[in-house]
Amino acid sequence: MQRNVHLWAYGHYGPPLLVFPSAAGMAHEWEAQGMVEALSEFLEAGKLKLYCTESNVSEAWTRKENPPDWRIQRHQMFESYIVNELVPWIREDCQTEDIKIGVSGTSLGALFSAIFALKHPETFHWALCMSGRYDALRFMDGKNSPDVYFNNPLAFVPNLDGEPLERIRRNTHLVLVCGRGRWEEGNIEETNALADMLQAKGIGHERDIWGPEVSHQWPWWQKQARHHIGRALAR
Repeated sequence: MQRNVHLWAYGHYGPPLLVFPSAAGMAHEWEAQGMVEALSEFLEAGKLKLYCTESNVSEAWTRKENPPDWRIQRHQMFESYIVNELVPWIREDCQTEDIKIGVSGTSLGALFSAIFALKHPETFHWALCMSGRYDALRFMDGKNSPDVYFNNPLAFVPNLDGEPLERIRRNTHLVLVCGRGRWEEGNIEETNALADMLQAKGIGHERDIWGPEVSHQWPWWQKQARHHIGRALAR
């Protein structure tokens, strides 16, 4: 990333879960928004470790001052940081060189979680994606390229075939969660679209659509995270 990157870590034992922030991009977002407190029972019991990294979401995805080609390259630098620097660090911290890592995030963090699970299924075996938008082209002013395509789940999933598809089928599972309440317009449609594509491709997933009272807000994400992470840890 050519700079220092903040990482907030929680828990002393248990399977690792890498957290991607929303459009805010801050490593301490889950702490500030009550997500860590919502998962405190699992953390204190040694059932879970959280690794919350900052991202470069603003320069790569949300700010439009720079051209799309430059911005998608910034995302690729972030991907390199995650795969080549942070993953080895997490495995060293867990004292297990090949430990499988889960990923999670809300909103834009959900897009990141889906991308990393689908592109690196041997590393990221489970993704909890809450209230995501999965058409990356909308963030790139409609400009497509091979680099954008391979970071756009709604584009590349329908074309998966052969060994790349089998790798995903063998190694990872996605949980797609979304409410039907306020500020979920677009999120619910793209959540269902991605779930339909995963189903058509035989990729392990769960579609969990919450009710019309469930809005695009942190109190609901706290409940969704606690519910699904608790279920995953109980298996």
